[in-house]
Amino acid sequence: MGLPTTFHIALGSNKGDKFKNLQDAVNAIHNTIGQIKSISRVYKSPALGFDGDDFFNAVLIVESVLEAETLLQALLTIEKGLGRERNHSGVYEARPIDLDIIFAENRILNTSTLKVPHPELAKRRFVLQPLHDLDSKLKHPENHKEISELLETCEDNSVLETINIWLKNPSKAYNFSKYNYIAIEGNIGAGKTSLATQIAHDFNAKLILERFADNPFLSKFYEDAKRFAFTLEMSFLADRYQQITDDLSQLDLFKDFIISDYDVFKSLIFSKITLQEDEFNLYRKLFYLMYKDITKPDLYVFLHQSTERLQKNIKSRGRAYELNIQNEYLEKINTGYLEFLKSQTDVNVKIIDISDRDFIENRSDYLWVLEEICG
Repeated sequence: MGLPTTFHIALGSNKGDKFKNLQDAVNAIHNTIGQIKSISRVYKSPALGFDGDDFFNAVLIVESVLEAETLLQALLTIEKGLGRERNHSGVYEARPIDLDIIFAENRILNTSTLKVPHPELAKRRFVLQPLHDLDSKLKHPENHKEISELLETCEDNSVLETINIWLKNPSKAYNFSKYNYIAIEGNIGAGKTSLATQIAHDFNAKLILERFADNPFLSKFYEDAKRFAFTLEMSFLADRYQQITDDLSQLDLFKDFIISDYDVFKSLIFSKITLQEDEFNLYRKLFYLMYKDITKPDLYVFLHQSTERLQKNIKSRGRAYELNIQNEYLEKINTGYLEFLKSQTDVNVKIIDISDRDFIENRSDYLWVLEEICG
């Protein structure tokens, strides 16, 4: 998942069940385009440029990894799915749904099919008012005027009527508030970091990421496992213990919960595979001395992935020291996790099979994983 862009999208409807049309469009944007951050109130406004029924209008803010042109095509697909047939005569007419990109952050786009900011923005009170509701100080990237100023000087004298029913934000359906600390776990290449990072971004969580890249013994371990296994596992244990202890003890009043891409118990799972028996016995004693003092997650999510897909993911991310990982090693790790999970009676564990899912590239798969976690 790449870095998202924040888009402001205007919605309008003056045909059929207008409020339902707007809600259906909101739901479709959530399902196919990205995370909806906020939605304005709905306003009733007279038809502009033609004789017709009053419109219901609103504006929403959505974060999406789609490029602006791709997002436009997605909006046109949503319009078509909701029954709109666009004419190309330039004549205004009644329509069940109208979706327009108003802003794409501070970008200025001018192509044959898309102009952003929307060129008619300053002339449309039914767009400016809901924009003002969301952020009155938002600046137009071309004239640098705030929305409050554009609304004050707008020559459109249309009278807007507030509709006292709010559109529902589908993003609010995923309830993470019942958890204080969630650990996302899985085999090498399962997508733990990607999922934890996306959830933290979308749902205002404090993110804890394992610092494996900074471990000086990791590449040496893959070159000579027998020689560097104990050193590697001890360094990982010390670092994980310190990181989790420090991060969990530091309250962040501006975050709703904590999510990490590992649980400290993985140290014991990996060490059982990599260490000789006498080394492991010593390691296990040291591990439990530390583990008893560590806060446990109140939700433990395990991403189960097929070995074939793990290998594909490992190769695609291209870390040189991982490229020679054997299937047997991955399968031992998987077995170790499953044995651990079966023994857990005081931790809320959810095993999610993602072997046929790609939540990084496919938003519907990502939403499916969220439903599995929150369900």
